[in-house]
Amino acid sequence: MKKKLSIFGCTGSIGDTTLKLLNKKKKEYSFYIFSGYKNYKKIKFLIKKYKPKFFVIFDDYTFKKVKKENIKNNVKILNSIDYQNFQFKKSDVSILAIPGIAGLPPTLKAIRISKKVLIANKESIICGWYLIKNLVKKYKVKVFPVDSEHFSIMNLINQSNKNDIEKIFLTASGGPFLKYSLNKMRNIKPSEAINHPKWKMGKKISVDSATLMNKIFEVIEANKLFSIDVNKIEILVHPQSLVHAIIKFKNGLYKFLYFETDMSIPIGNALFEKNFEIKKNKNLNYRFNRNYLIKDLNFSKVDHKKFPAIKLKPILDKYNSLPIILNAANEIFVDQFLKKNMSFCSIINYLFNLLKDPKMRKYAIKKPSNLKTILSIDEWTRNKAVKIINNNK
Repeated sequence: MKKKLSIFGCTGSIGDTTLKLLNKKKKEYSFYIFSGYKNYKKIKFLIKKYKPKFFVIFDDYTFKKVKKENIKNNVKILNSIDYQNFQFKKSDVSILAIPGIAGLPPTLKAIRISKKVLIANKESIICGWYLIKNLVKKYKVKVFPVDSEHFSIMNLINQSNKNDIEKIFLTASGGPFLKYSLNKMRNIKPSEAINHPKWKMGKKISVDSATLMNKIFEVIEANKLFSIDVNKIEILVHPQSLVHAIIKFKNGLYKFLYFETDMSIPIGNALFEKNFEIKKNKNLNYRFNRNYLIKDLNFSKVDHKKFPAIKLKPILDKYNSLPIILNAANEIFVDQFLKKNMSFCSIINYLFNLLKDPKMRKYAIKKPSNLKTILSIDEWTRNKAVKIINNNK
């Protein structure tokens, strides 16, 4: 009997990678629920090619457009309200990859109707982990993170006692501006910031990688996913992007996971677990010498002047809802940078500016125990971030 598989956020890069992997496993899986947002052409293509039982479209205009043209198709088209109210059967595996805080409500619903989830929506973890954790426990759902760093940590600490861990190192490539001077960084253009040297990613996450905010969010993720104190987590620059996490144990041993910058590796191993093979990569073979010894692996500390986002790390556990504020403000600032309404360096400068607001603590100390509270903190932050941008024009 085929396993029912769902992909929430199937029009993005995570969806593309997952579907390429599933092309080799067509006899084992049936497509159950897909979801998309505004990418009309991609949605139509996926409906025609994969014919999932349900396709949820969260943008109302796109939903109406697809619904109108899908009369002869057996795929049931749903909008966001239909999705939340519909009584689905259990999905054997669900990929959760809807970006941004907008992905949290559908993610919470997806967990309720899934046996196993591969979670790639870091905003949901950052902002709604309290809710996710309770649902996972209640519905006995298996959770697999597919970010390369957290996938690595999960495998490295498997069957280890957390009390034996002295330190966790998360690696950052340094992005496209690792070798830039401070002066040169003041004139960075959006087209430069989205051109990541190692990974093919969306525009927003590429900018986060360039500022190192992505790594700050990954520290929060690691803290929540594995209950590891943020003070035990450090960030290192590793330009080769081959080692994604390192665990230092109290007994003096270090462990790390080494793999190419190919998201099919963490996704495939999490999706198929023990029943997964990947073709040998010529680039990987090149990185080994004749004696099969790893070479050219460099690690260094982060330059705080060039990447001031790193200064956020010591305060990440200061307030319950600080992660929600950081995420919301960063989304606004990155969006405005991409629209050329502010400079690259202003992204982090404005973020620190917002944290100095007298009302910030009032929202940051709130416990994110329900969706309404989370969204209210998110809304205040976004409004404040827009005011900061307007005041600096």
